[in-house]
Amino acid sequence: MAFLALTAGAFAAMSDVSKTVNPKSAPAQKFDVSAATRFADLALACVHKEYPNKISHNLSSDADVAPPRKLTPAFYGCYDWHSSVHGHWLLARLARTFPDAPFVSRARAALQQSITPANIAQEVIYLKDEGRASFERPYGLAWLLQLGQELREWDDPMARELSANLAPLEQSAKDRLKTWLPKLSNPIRIGEHNQTAFGSGLLIDAARGSGSDANDRAFLDLLTSKARQFYLNDTNCPLAYEPSGEDFLSPCIAEADVMRRVLPPSEFAAWLTKFLPLIPTSESTTWLPTVISPDRSDPKLAHLDGLNLSRAWMLEGIASSLPKNDRRLPALRATAAAHRDAGLAAVTGEHYEGGHWLGSFAVYLVTQRGIRKLQ
Repeated sequence: MAFLALTAGAFAAMSDVSKTVNPKSAPAQKFDVSAATRFADLALACVHKEYPNKISHNLSSDADVAPPRKLTPAFYGCYDWHSSVHGHWLLARLARTFPDAPFVSRARAALQQSITPANIAQEVIYLKDEGRASFERPYGLAWLLQLGQELREWDDPMARELSANLAPLEQSAKDRLKTWLPKLSNPIRIGEHNQTAFGSGLLIDAARGSGSDANDRAFLDLLTSKARQFYLNDTNCPLAYEPSGEDFLSPCIAEADVMRRVLPPSEFAAWLTKFLPLIPTSESTTWLPTVISPDRSDPKLAHLDGLNLSRAWMLEGIASSLPKNDRRLPALRATAAAHRDAGLAAVTGEHYEGGHWLGSFAVYLVTQRGIRKLQ
């Protein structure tokens, strides 16, 4: 597999990320089986843990009153639906990356327990039911399509079976998004789940990897055209206003991260100059400081730990899409490294409020999922 080379020595050490690191002088360390096991254990501890649970559930009658495992039997764990989805994505990603690791048998069993034809059929019914037009839109649906793409890329008989099982729910999610996006007149610029820039980035990557059939091409064209409509003329994004107190996504950095997916490098470089003129040409990180969660036991305040992680992978993505002689690259890379170290240090699992989802963000970062090269 092409991305397995990423594990050979390109990532910061997971066991020592709490130390202050000079990104210029620190040696590259491995993202190894031990670190992968720690992240896998976080997901394995929650994908079938039903409670505590925060459901986003519209009731139309008494018949809609049911426990999470009955409402959405594939993705009922990990506190909420979207975290369960990307917890399953984490397990697929790591089992695919480290096929001989000790945790893989448990990861495979968990995936097989969840992604059955019967469970997915109920998930489709739930998604299509009256009053759920906005359910998990776009964040959870974007992660669902990422899970589907991960399974399709995994050359494994079990993954092919799970991919076929998941396909009806993926199609329902695409149908929902293709109905919604043409009607969305303005982007959603918040730092939480509803943000359109982040969701669009995940969706564009999944659509580009899904194959060459006409349906996926039409979906990709819709996503890229909406990104251009929403963001192409934006300038001077107010980084000084970030972060809001409960952000786990940066509105400004996420917007740049999605635009690097739809613009060629030279055009993206020019657009970025107008959009984020404060990026320095020195190896400075002061233009975008890391953040600290004031209370990691608070589910909303714990979001700030995820902000460090998502900023790190977005900054790496932005840097990967600029011309190699761009003078902003040292600042982007140094700032990404600072956010990476701060974010990974917080992925401890000490508090379930962060432990149920931060592992997925860490794995997305260290496996460079959003920076995959098209072959």
